[in-house]
Amino acid sequence: MTKYIAVVGGVISGVGKGVTTASLGKILQAYGYSCTAVKIDPYLNYDAGTLRPTEHGEVWVTSDGGEIDQDLGNYERFLGINIPKSNNMTSGQVYTSVIEKERAGKYLGATVQIIPHIPNEVKERVVRAGEGHDIVLVEVGGTIGDYENVPFLFAMKSLEREFGKDSIVYMMVTYMLVPRHMNEMKTKPTQQAIRMLSESSGIFPDFILCRAPVPLDDIRRKKIEVYANIPGDRIISEPDIDSIYQIPVDLEREGIGRKVLEMLKLEPKAQPDWTQWQKLVDSMRKPSKKIKIAMVAKYIGVGDFTLSDSYVSVNQALEHSGAHFDVGVEIEWIDAKTLENKSECAKLSEYAGILIPGGFGNSGVEGKINAIEYARLNNIPFLGLCYGMQLALVEFARNVCGLEGANTREVDAITPHAIVDILESQKEILSEGKIGGTMRLGSFVAAIKPGTQVYSMYKHLGRIDKDLKEFTQLQNENSYERIGVVRIGEEVVIERHRHRYEVNPKYISTLSEKGMVFAGVHRRDDGTELMEFIELPTHPFFIATQAHPEFKSNLEEPAPLFHGFISAALKRSL
Repeated sequence: MTKYIAVVGGVISGVGKGVTTASLGKILQAYGYSCTAVKIDPYLNYDAGTLRPTEHGEVWVTSDGGEIDQDLGNYERFLGINIPKSNNMTSGQVYTSVIEKERAGKYLGATVQIIPHIPNEVKERVVRAGEGHDIVLVEVGGTIGDYENVPFLFAMKSLEREFGKDSIVYMMVTYMLVPRHMNEMKTKPTQQAIRMLSESSGIFPDFILCRAPVPLDDIRRKKIEVYANIPGDRIISEPDIDSIYQIPVDLEREGIGRKVLEMLKLEPKAQPDWTQWQKLVDSMRKPSKKIKIAMVAKYIGVGDFTLSDSYVSVNQALEHSGAHFDVGVEIEWIDAKTLENKSECAKLSEYAGILIPGGFGNSGVEGKINAIEYARLNNIPFLGLCYGMQLALVEFARNVCGLEGANTREVDAITPHAIVDILESQKEILSEGKIGGTMRLGSFVAAIKPGTQVYSMYKHLGRIDKDLKEFTQLQNENSYERIGVVRIGEEVVIERHRHRYEVNPKYISTLSEKGMVFAGVHRRDDGTELMEFIELPTHPFFIATQAHPEFKSNLEEPAPLFHGFISAALKRSL
């Protein structure tokens, strides 16, 4: 029978429930158990697709096309599995489903209420997510005391009532304040969180994980032990660290894996071995060398703060690859608007590599194009992601192919050379008012061209063989839209997408004649070839993709394009 772990917060948000949940899953995997994770977001938005990155951080894209809170990215990075979009639920989704069922008469005329119908819907989704897995970790977003959290906490308690106490463990992640004017760790917010959790839902935490700037001391541990009425060895210290990937190892030092299994009446199936994991983490924390990468983007600042969470998966993918070369990757954010004057691009010469991540709109576009041109002309390793690839082709069209005024239709509706455009089939969908139907969202299959740099990078890291298994799965699921047409003998890779505009097929031959190599294509059923990868073979590393390979990168299996990019950047820095 499937077991459950409910992870809740204290009275402060943003304390690290997501990485803690992911770390617990990684630990339990190491003991031989199949784990998955569910993220509950109490907001009324249906999904994260319309949320501003500056407000809510990066939007994570699942393999099956979900736009999700970035915590799901942590789960996938730590667990190394594809997690479906159904493993994320928002209040908007849950309430919509209940209302639709009521309209369809599914409740047989009963009076539909917040309690029990909303918790029942939540519970059904959690149980369904756990099918085929030994353990489901359920992170309840927000903080204790939030009104919108009550039905979700009620659902967790309902799981206990239905399956028994030895089928669920409750974990509270709380923050231990250390006010600077007092220099003393305070337990009162944690005590209040314990009280509110018990009063609002009847839940008493089985474990309390104490986030703090410094490790928990015995005095504070004893105070919490008395107030929470749980053994002191279940009060776990989780101090600030310099790498989130150190968390599983630190938690295991306090024996949390075996303690959780004991409470769930489970025996270890395997003996954890953290040797390779720790080696990679040590390379991230104390690398033998450091390189600087310029990230030219928008969504960088709000007020006096820089919001790196807007590109957290790109940051993580760079760090993953750096760890495999024992090199520390120092990311320096450059506002693309500051490069709209070409003379300002000279400062890019000090970097080992230049990366243009995804984005949309016209903000900073000319600055990004100038940065791409500088990287191309000065042999600086360049990696473009999604919008970064589109703008790389615009730059090449203008400055190499001589197509004056070339642009993307997204930026310039009357450009004489729309290198990137909405395809005719998409225009038909738009004319019907189905805007969402014009996006490529989720995993898509690309036939990769042998002999290219892109092919060699995917082959070297074993991704072509691995993606073949996922390709077979998509075939079995009849996901023809994502498969498209693959010819006999072609080798494929699968990456995730989140975009609407495509490279205009009309300009492929012109760009190719001038030396641009299209290293991979997604071929649709109607014969249209959508460009997935580009490269310049005469350049040390000038590669871009329409996809978001950062969404499939993890510490143990870095994304091939990022791995190749860091390798090239390291060579430049020597």
